[in-house]
Amino acid sequence: MRQVKLVSLLVREYDAAKRFYTESLGFDVVEDMAHGDRRWITLSLPGNHCALALELATTSDDVALVGRQAGSFPLLALDSADCIGDFTRLKSRGVKFFGEPETGPWGTGVLLEDLYGNKLFLSQET
Repeated sequence: MRQVKLVSLLVREYDAAKRFYTESLGFDVVEDMAHGDRRWITLSLPGNHCALALELATTSDDVALVGRQAGSFPLLALDSADCIGDFTRLKSRGVKFFGEPETGPWGTGVLLEDLYGNKLFLSQET
């Protein structure tokens, strides 16, 4: 094995999730193809080889997990070269944060949430 290639994210609606991750967080659309009544949508941060696959929650079990896929932990950690700058830019786009960026021996980071309430951690290593 060489790397993580794909992470699935359960969503309630394809276009709203695609819009949030691209317009608010800066992901690029890698693929968006129709497959009958479903779509294959993958998103990635520029230069990243790991993609986020938007998976439409259709069963009651899947719907119950939307926004809570990682429980109380961050679903994703997003690496930043400028955590404070990214925080400021994302906040101006309406992204909800849990406080201000904090600095510790590990670097600078801040918790945010996606449109469904999944926690994401934005961090810049020292």
